[in-house]
Amino acid sequence: MEIGIVGLPNVGKSTMFNAITKAGAECANYPFCTIEPNVGVVPVPDERLEGLAKIYNPEKVTNAVVKFVDIAGLVKGASKGEGLGNKFLSHIRETDAIVQVVRCFENGNITHVDGSIDPIRDIETINLELIFADMEAVDKRMDRAQKAARADKKHQVEVDALLKIKAALEAGKLASSVQLNDEEQDMLSDFYLLTLKPMLYVGNLSEEQLKDYANDKNFKALSDYAVANGSEAIPLCVKVEEELASLEDDEKAEMLELMGITEPGLDKLIKASYKLLGLMSFLTAGEPEVRAWTIKIGTKAPQAAGKIHSDIERGFIKAEVISYDELIECGSLVKAREKGLIRFEGKEYVMQDGDVVLFRFNV
Repeated sequence: MEIGIVGLPNVGKSTMFNAITKAGAECANYPFCTIEPNVGVVPVPDERLEGLAKIYNPEKVTNAVVKFVDIAGLVKGASKGEGLGNKFLSHIRETDAIVQVVRCFENGNITHVDGSIDPIRDIETINLELIFADMEAVDKRMDRAQKAARADKKHQVEVDALLKIKAALEAGKLASSVQLNDEEQDMLSDFYLLTLKPMLYVGNLSEEQLKDYANDKNFKALSDYAVANGSEAIPLCVKVEEELASLEDDEKAEMLELMGITEPGLDKLIKASYKLLGLMSFLTAGEPEVRAWTIKIGTKAPQAAGKIHSDIERGFIKAEVISYDELIECGSLVKAREKGLIRFEGKEYVMQDGDVVLFRFNV
């Protein structure tokens, strides 16, 4: 799963990417510094792994991961080829979700492409370019669908769905705002519109703004916009996160305590991004390894087993399951068994976030 980090030039995208991945992506105060997208795979923070590690004392602890892609800054007219234009849009199209970094801080030494700070204007600049690109894609698909509908009426469902989406786009709304029924969704399952992608907003604040972000006018405007559009806004100071990323764990904890912050903003962002993709983790535990495995919400037990190895899915017999909280409360798997807390689940069991699982199989 890939999450594209997008935004106007000079909003802090590459600096945030550096802090997330420590990958050293180039960062500078001029537009289009990032031309080819930088890619970084980062662990999803999960305190439950630490809890299991205390019980099992494993040789290895492995977090779930999510992939971030730092994409070049977008400007007005990108859908018509301005700036990096279509190249930028093609990079977004390859991702599964979008994180928009929005500048909320004032700093005369860092130029803004539009000359002033206005989070909503900046979001609408980006969203409009995505909408324009999608309108072109819808028109092309519509031509094919209408021809197909004349030969086979079942394709009229596709035409009707495209007409709904086109009307929303022409009204300046994202395709994700359109309600499609199951049949319409099936017909368009291979149609990857930019504005159908899940979207999360990050407000890049100054250190002073971060201390009271709930009352900051720029972040409040951003947050209200995100909520109104069924999304979420994460407050963080990219400069602070970059400094935190360079510290050892004890130094990081000390800095967070001094700032009155309980959790780094980037941890919140990574967790929110994981949730944005409709993902969750089940856990496996033993002396060799404690590990979080990524699955889609709603995944059944055999398919979850297949994440570990295809042979386990093919020969699935049952899953021995206990919730993380119950296992931690018992202190060991032996005590959990004594209390009858281990459940035996079959092929129709829908996995839950934080399930600690042992799969039984026979190949």
